[in-house]
Amino acid sequence: MTEKVEFSNEWDKIFKLSDKVTHKKVTFHNRFGITLVGDLYEPKNKEGKLSAIAVCGPFGAVKEQASGLYAMNMAERGFVTLAFDPSFTGESGGQPRYVNSPDINTDDFSSAVDYLSLKENVDPEKIGIIGICGWGGFALNCAAQDPRIKATVAVTMYDMSRVTAFGYNDTTTEEQRYETKKQLCKQRLEDYKNGNYKTAGGLPDKCPDDAPLFIKQYCAFYKTPRGYHKRSLGSNNGWNTTASLSLINTKILAFADEIKNAVLVIHGELAHSLYFSKTAFEKLKGDNKELMIIPGAYHCDLYDNMKFIPFDKITDFMTTNMK
Repeated sequence: MTEKVEFSNEWDKIFKLSDKVTHKKVTFHNRFGITLVGDLYEPKNKEGKLSAIAVCGPFGAVKEQASGLYAMNMAERGFVTLAFDPSFTGESGGQPRYVNSPDINTDDFSSAVDYLSLKENVDPEKIGIIGICGWGGFALNCAAQDPRIKATVAVTMYDMSRVTAFGYNDTTTEEQRYETKKQLCKQRLEDYKNGNYKTAGGLPDKCPDDAPLFIKQYCAFYKTPRGYHKRSLGSNNGWNTTASLSLINTKILAFADEIKNAVLVIHGELAHSLYFSKTAFEKLKGDNKELMIIPGAYHCDLYDNMKFIPFDKITDFMTTNMK
């Protein structure tokens, strides 16, 4: 568990550092031996054992984007927070690059909990997680297998296994899915033969006028100074083409109904992806589960738009459920 990684100590986030927190880069490892790199934010002038939160997402993003913004803002509110790059992406380790794994990426969250649990100024009985976009789904999957997580917040959530297997609004047929698998397996053979991995290409540098609204909104975040980052897959060439193979046959929310600890699901009223959160929330059981719909908000508004992100609600939820 000593995989070496290189990371930058320059401040290269899409947001300014708050004067209410301290920041430093840290490393930790998951149970697969992959070294992960994170940004640790701690509130100034807070003593004793504090509550802590691990943050990850969106899918294809890095910690210098939305997850770091969430982490810093929650640190301002008194939490020790850790925004991290998932395995195979950003500054974190893992080979090959630009792949995803429902198993490993779920474990990345638990590994962040491992790290936070052993910090001297963290109460290991008061740890929560926040997952944004695709990592909202992985956060729920992790909460279903890791009882140490006392509170989970899934923001503008994607169920990546569902959308990969069934397409948007579940319109992909079995025959279409079979053809997709054939093409992906053809590509994996090409990758094996060539000794490298073809990337899917990512978002267009110039969004077509006839592109769907949600694609235009992704471009407005990832491809402009608002959210662009040189290490972000969403901002550049995207995932490996074959990265979706493991998602097609995996249902990451299969055990969401067994989550006993608290869950808050947050989504924009106008988001194309709202149905993912509504369906996930329907599976959750118990009186400690909440669904919060943000009026007038689209999917990407909850990445970085301070007008829409309900930090006060998230703070109250975490505080109440980590007592």
